[in-house]
Amino acid sequence: MHKIFTLFLFLACTTIGFSQTITLKGKITGPDDFPLEATTVYLTSVKDSSVIDYTITNKNGGWELKTRSIDKPVMLKISYVGFATYKQQFDNLIADRDFGTIKLADQSTDLNEVVIESEAPPIRIKSDTLEFNASSFKVRPDSNVEALLKQLPGVDIDSEGKITVNGKEVNQILVNGKPFFDKDGKIALKNLPSEIINKVQVTDTKTKEEELLGKKASSDNASINLTIDEDKNKGIFGKIMGGYGTNDRYESSAMINYFKGKRRVTVLASSNNINSTGFSMDEIFDSMGGGRNVYMSSNGSFGVNGIQFGGSGQGITQSTMAGTSYNDEWFKNFSSTMNYFYNQGETENENRTREVTFLPDEAGLASNRSLITNSVSSTNNTRSAHNVGTEFEYKIDSTSTLFMAPKFVSGNSKVRSSANQTTTDQDGNISNSSDSDIFNESDNRNFSNNINYRKALKKKGRTIGASFSNDNNLDDASTLNQSTTLLYEDTNNDGIAEETADIRNQIRYNRQTRDNYTGSFEYLEPINDSLRLKVGANYSHSQSVQDRVGYNYDEASGRYDQLNDSLTNYLSSVTGTIRPTAGFDYNKKKFNISVNVGSSITNFDNKGTYFGDTYTVNKNYALPYVGANFGLNLSKSMHLWTNYNYNVEFPQATQILPIEDVSNPLNTYVGNANLKPEKSHDIYLSLRDFDFATRSGYGIYGSLNLYDSQIVSFTDINSSSAKRTTSYRNVAGGYQSWFGINWNKTIKREAHTFRINAGFNGSYNFEKGFTNSELFEAKIMSLTPRLGLNYDYGDLLTIAPSYSYSYRQSNYTNYPISSTNNFVHSLNLQTTSYWPKNIVFGNDFGYTYNSNISDGFKKDFFLWNTSLGFNFLDDHFLFKVKVYDVLNQNLGTSRAITATTIRDEQNTVLKRYAMFSLTYSLKKFGDKDKKKRSGGRFMMY
Repeated sequence: MHKIFTLFLFLACTTIGFSQTITLKGKITGPDDFPLEATTVYLTSVKDSSVIDYTITNKNGGWELKTRSIDKPVMLKISYVGFATYKQQFDNLIADRDFGTIKLADQSTDLNEVVIESEAPPIRIKSDTLEFNASSFKVRPDSNVEALLKQLPGVDIDSEGKITVNGKEVNQILVNGKPFFDKDGKIALKNLPSEIINKVQVTDTKTKEEELLGKKASSDNASINLTIDEDKNKGIFGKIMGGYGTNDRYESSAMINYFKGKRRVTVLASSNNINSTGFSMDEIFDSMGGGRNVYMSSNGSFGVNGIQFGGSGQGITQSTMAGTSYNDEWFKNFSSTMNYFYNQGETENENRTREVTFLPDEAGLASNRSLITNSVSSTNNTRSAHNVGTEFEYKIDSTSTLFMAPKFVSGNSKVRSSANQTTTDQDGNISNSSDSDIFNESDNRNFSNNINYRKALKKKGRTIGASFSNDNNLDDASTLNQSTTLLYEDTNNDGIAEETADIRNQIRYNRQTRDNYTGSFEYLEPINDSLRLKVGANYSHSQSVQDRVGYNYDEASGRYDQLNDSLTNYLSSVTGTIRPTAGFDYNKKKFNISVNVGSSITNFDNKGTYFGDTYTVNKNYALPYVGANFGLNLSKSMHLWTNYNYNVEFPQATQILPIEDVSNPLNTYVGNANLKPEKSHDIYLSLRDFDFATRSGYGIYGSLNLYDSQIVSFTDINSSSAKRTTSYRNVAGGYQSWFGINWNKTIKREAHTFRINAGFNGSYNFEKGFTNSELFEAKIMSLTPRLGLNYDYGDLLTIAPSYSYSYRQSNYTNYPISSTNNFVHSLNLQTTSYWPKNIVFGNDFGYTYNSNISDGFKKDFFLWNTSLGFNFLDDHFLFKVKVYDVLNQNLGTSRAITATTIRDEQNTVLKRYAMFSLTYSLKKFGDKDKKKRSGGRFMMY
């Protein structure tokens, strides 16, 4: 396979080499000879106005465009916001040419005529917005928005669905400025047809407060807004799909969208048993588990409005979903967004685990001691949830805006598990064993709201803002525990372990509430056009309560009515913080800086009852608050960004109240009343650049978290029974760091397009912890280089190989082992053919090798998915057959390495199946404006 791909790549490059390439260059200035950076220079065909090629000027106004020779009438166009578009027609461009300096005229003095054009350049940079004209980028008919984004320079979408623009991660996607179900926009990417998109606008992601107060973004994320073409913003479109396959696998989904001006209504539904979200609507693989671009997190689940749906990443999930989304402007300046989801899922899983726990040396005991725990379990998890999310924005007048976002969630989950486990020491001596049947049921209710108000005062830049948010959660849970645990303890210290049994048939009820309220006020006073001072105050109040009651089973009554005092307790934690702050925003063309400093004054009160005793831990703190970020525009495309925060996290009531939790027969937890808050210095830095002239860019980024005080677990393990007692302590001096670099480049020659994406990620952490009162230290390093290639031959063929290598090494101090390491190879190849006409043929082939999976677990496997589709009846119908895991080798093995353990496990995964499906596409848009159909150009003399 390697030789075949290399030969293909050579032949493709040779073909490109024989294509004649010419170089066009020049310089662009304004009427005053000032060079214009980020001016769009592009070539279009005179015949049909299609874009042939384009580039962007550099900071000196210079431009250079390497393109194929053009032996037909062509138009050179130069566009810059605020100036008249320059045009020059040529019969052909077949040789190198230097156009010298071209001056753009002011738009108001364009040859005594006013020209109004609907045409837009392929790329335009306006202030802090990067805008792409969707019609300038060729995609296949019936492509979705995701396919369009992949064609945009500087945009990358990885196999996990993460989108980056010029190296900056996209965490919000909007449609006409509004969420499409959820702000992550993943449903929109897979389901909106690209043909309805007019512009793709990229900006920095702002919080609602930053947006209303006109602040610079405090995060280093990007936001994409998809604007719908006015011609297409009236109509209906959607898809309906159903499929059935071998092993009783099935999938079905439907989505119908209605647009009319500012009104948008979407209805969707799906059901499947292949671990799928059900809404990819991809013409190749859909959301076939393990197929391409499956928008799931690493644990196999997915979320809407922060609620996780789908599988847990372990087992096979049958899921059903239905939902609707409504966006409208009810009356002038009042816009609304309302979403509703219902989700139901059931997951079956079989698990096999082997975990090695390393123990420190102790006097008189063997060195290199360890505990080996082998377990098997069977789990059934069913859950359902109703989710209502809304947003309302009212522009009261030109100076004030009110925003509200109430959300409500109601859910239920039931988890049944049967497990058996045995723990032995390094010599094979048994320490404990257990058999258990556990049933957990939970009813959850959550209500949250976010209210923001902004008022601009008479003086320009003088603004006041106020916000209030609440998050109220109620969780009623019960746990039925029927278990037998055998402990082998040397109670007499005579070297002879005696067997003791812990037999349980009990139920525990836990009513848990969490209530958080936050209010803030901020006043911004402009000193000049660049500097604004700001003062404000924030008050937060949070309270969590756990009311636990346990009962044993009574043989006489046949009920669980015998109170178990050891399982009954009450825990309450109340945190109240007032934080006055002051700072400034300083914004210049080349850089911006924002600083907030203050003091956090906190009352931290904890109370609990256990066995009739009352425990209280009340503490007061006055801690610093610092938040700052700095951005520097080194050029129009190169940006440096950094921020710093001093963070404080308070312990939970279970960590600080000295109350035992004995619900787990093999691990007792108890709090530490002397525990202090966790304090850290968090630093982030990024440098990014994308050169539109060469269509290449890079990003360098990294973060560092330094801990003044860190909360870590303190575990004592019984030397004979391996029973654990866990508490918590503070340590200082630990840190976590990660870094990365990414480079991408696009090369286009006639019908051939190459995209290269290379990256390197890594992390280095220094961790501290305790086992059997011994302090150990761990230095953990991970390195992951990766390379991805993508070759397109027009819209007929796509070949995309990729490779990544992950290496992890842990070095220990004061620990039984000095180091551990492992590596993982991952090689993938995706191919897609759109030839012959109406036929779509796709293949995904992957190979994974994990060097350090323990004996008894397979170290490597191949995963091959294939799909063949046929479009018919004017592409309204698509018949498709797909086969998942053709070689029937998919594995659910994984390894997790921590500072104290190595855990290998195997879970149930989807195995080979074939699926036959039929998809119907519906599209009906309003007629285009007659004026636009007449050519899109009007002149007034």
